[in-house]
Amino acid sequence: IGSAALVAGGLHARTDGFTSLAVLFSAGGVALGFPLADPIIGLVITAAILAVLRTAVRDVFRRLLDGVEPKFVDAAESTLAARPGVRSVRSVRMRWIGHHLHADAELDVDPTLSLAQAHRIAHDAEHDLIHAVPKLTTALIHAYPADDAHHGPQGPGGAATTS
Repeated sequence: IGSAALVAGGLHARTDGFTSLAVLFSAGGVALGFPLADPIIGLVITAAILAVLRTAVRDVFRRLLDGVEPKFVDAAESTLAARPGVRSVRSVRMRWIGHHLHADAELDVDPTLSLAQAHRIAHDAEHDLIHAVPKLTTALIHAYPADDAHHGPQGPGGAATTS
């Protein structure tokens, strides 16, 4: 379901299973006359616990800070850029809301398009995005008119363009 806490719980359970198995190896090694088996296995168990702890803390802390895995953002950017009618992707922001992702994206489209055409591109881009990114359930896509080459970034008359 995309829960970092459940994944961390699963890692903990798996580590407990491997730890129990390692303790059996340790006891077997000592019983066979190898007394160093116990401290060696103890160090291996400690290393395994620290590795699982590092992964779990990283993933849970990332979620607490609204962090999203870079592969999801990359998938969103490439999906939006590939959409017909999109000249460029200005920005993509994503965040976890519970077990689901939400995205906000800004696209540059042809400035000569009608409002209805720009809306259709944004709507189709939203549909593509929801199907391309796992756990993404909502997206808000805003289409901006791309800067005209002869007007520069300020737009006609030197005023900043807004939508």
